[in-house]
Amino acid sequence: MDIESIKSYITAHAPEATFDETGEWLNIIVESNHVKPLAAVLHGQPMQLDFLFCLTCVDYKTHLTMVYHLTSSKDRSINIVIKANVNSADPIIETVSDIWRTAEFLEREVFEMFGVEFLHHPDLRKLILEEETAIAVDEQKELVTEKKGYWPLRKDFEDPINMIKL
Repeated sequence: MDIESIKSYITAHAPEATFDETGEWLNIIVESNHVKPLAAVLHGQPMQLDFLFCLTCVDYKTHLTMVYHLTSSKDRSINIVIKANVNSADPIIETVSDIWRTAEFLEREVFEMFGVEFLHHPDLRKLILEEETAIAVDEQKELVTEKKGYWPLRKDFEDPINMIKL
């Protein structure tokens, strides 16, 4: 399929989608509640984008953007990126782990590092950081721990130990 055919197919199934062709791959921009239905359409026939090779999040300070990179294991010439903004104060989006199994692990990483909650994820728990993670140092130079509000890849994150500010 060429780019125009792909865009027509996507527009027929997701009329609210917009496109950005400034980069190497076709970027589809949708609202966060449209990601799952669009993902199901792209995974099925005729697109067969059966390989989610990257799922990440970008912090723009005013909002978070979920980014999904897709390709087909049968036709590697088709590469598509889905982008959806989520509210950084309450980041929630539907999981796609039931469509692409690789999303299970990648969504857990985004959950841990950015605080995005994936609805209906089968095993949404931390991967790397300890359950209680240091977030501050008190007057006696002892670590204070907390379970919520610690998202190391967000731009507003301040590391009390290494003193990193973005």
